[in-house]
Amino acid sequence: MSGATYKSIELVGTSPDSYADATRRAVRRASETMRDLRWFEVVEQRGHIGQGDVTEFQVRLRVWFSLEA
Repeated sequence: MSGATYKSIELVGTSPDSYADATRRAVRRASETMRDLRWFEVVEQRGHIGQGDVTEFQVRLRVWFSLEA
């Protein structure tokens, strides 16, 4: 019987455009140095306000990747 084993890490992604873009940027960046990324969960969303407007979106996410045998 075979099954996968996963490990998770937390990342923070930022974007001037949206929470979705911040998530994509974090996953893309992590995939540059990590292999076998499989799942993600957005744990927290927040943003920065500058001069009365939203200037940055930030997400904290948990990313799971499979461990090699």
